[in-house]
Amino acid sequence: MRRIALLLLAFVFAAHESIAAQARPNIVVIVADDMGYADIGPHGVKDIPTPNIDALAAQGVRFTDAYVTGPYCSPTRAGLMTGRYPQRFGHEFNIGMTETHAEAGLPIEEVTLADRLRTVGYRSAIFGKWHLGSAPRFRPRARGFDEFFGFLAGGHSYVAAATGQNPILDGDSIVDRIDYLTDEIGGRAAEFINRNKARPFFLYVAFNAVHVPMHATDKYLSRIPTSLSEPRRTYAAMLSALDENIGRTLQALRANGLEENTLIFFFSDNGGPTIVGGVNGSRNDPLRGSKRQTWEGGIRVPFIVAWKGRIAPGRTDSRPIIQLDVHPTALAAAGVAIKPEWRLDGVDLLPFLTSRAGGAPHETLYWRLGTTMAIRSGSWKLVKMSNGGFLEDPAKMTLDGAELFDLSNDIGETRNIAAAHPDRVRMLGDTWQKWASQLAAPKWPAPVNPGAQGVPPR
Repeated sequence: MRRIALLLLAFVFAAHESIAAQARPNIVVIVADDMGYADIGPHGVKDIPTPNIDALAAQGVRFTDAYVTGPYCSPTRAGLMTGRYPQRFGHEFNIGMTETHAEAGLPIEEVTLADRLRTVGYRSAIFGKWHLGSAPRFRPRARGFDEFFGFLAGGHSYVAAATGQNPILDGDSIVDRIDYLTDEIGGRAAEFINRNKARPFFLYVAFNAVHVPMHATDKYLSRIPTSLSEPRRTYAAMLSALDENIGRTLQALRANGLEENTLIFFFSDNGGPTIVGGVNGSRNDPLRGSKRQTWEGGIRVPFIVAWKGRIAPGRTDSRPIIQLDVHPTALAAAGVAIKPEWRLDGVDLLPFLTSRAGGAPHETLYWRLGTTMAIRSGSWKLVKMSNGGFLEDPAKMTLDGAELFDLSNDIGETRNIAAAHPDRVRMLGDTWQKWASQLAAPKWPAPVNPGAQGVPPR
């Protein structure tokens, strides 16, 4: 009799655990690579169709003043995974493919979002670009992910699987052949959803589109008028492929009845490279600047959050947020209590998304990349740019010559008003210096040659 009672108790406990797991929402994070701020329908694009991204914006909240911590790829991804400014733990620069960076990667003492979701029963997968270290201890399946298909460095061919030191991997196995990488990533994402519909999952879809090299198939080029000049036409085709495969991912959620139990994030890892960093035909209008710069064009990105039935659709929000917020927001949705000792810099956005909280999620946001910097507080922004600053030791940083802008009436950062507001410049400078004093020295130098990003020469 006692054995039967114990079996019944075990059954009830297992059933309770199963119900608790089912109550946890799925988390889907979709990241574009080097996408221009202007290049989605809600931001005014006219020459590129983005119907699936536009539909996602219509079903959720589009943040107009959304940022990323890194003006380029790897630091942004480190901040996403940890919920912390990557400069706090020395992840300031990109990771290249040279011997100098062979042992560079997201520090193993940093806990990832996949690590934390695994503790409450999530199955996690990343499909696409990792760029957080190539050594075995840094790879996705050593950092909380159950599945990985993609590549480890900063860029990759869309049509060739094996490219020297940076092959396409399925887990740890080298893939010999791919068709078109954007389609491969979208197909993997949809298939993962189909396989895991009965359990909570964390799906990180890290497209390498629309990063160079400029590779597009006839299928996608045929959608773009031949009158569009290069490289804009190929970029448009690559973006159309990205949009279609975002649509495949969202359709898989709909087909499996998961929309009302899935929190979705979409953003780009940095602004479009319109000036430096592998120019791809993107546009950041009306913003000033480019990838690798701390003007708005380098750090302000398209950003959408959707959760059918939980977040009111079709809204636009101008409160500043940052990709660091994805980490605590996902944890809160999953019912994971955030501990003070984690020292997260991100903010749980759910109270703001559901109108349970007023005000702004952040009072101040910060940036540093070598000897380039920025700080935004309210609508005020202090920024210092220097040519090649993204290659330099931040110990050399001074705020001499920093510019001040009021983004409420000068989104394009065209009018430097530092001379008219010296007290504001001093206050913002002091605040930034206090933040910078908490940061670690970079753990590796910036990569200096194009091939160091893992992109085959063109």
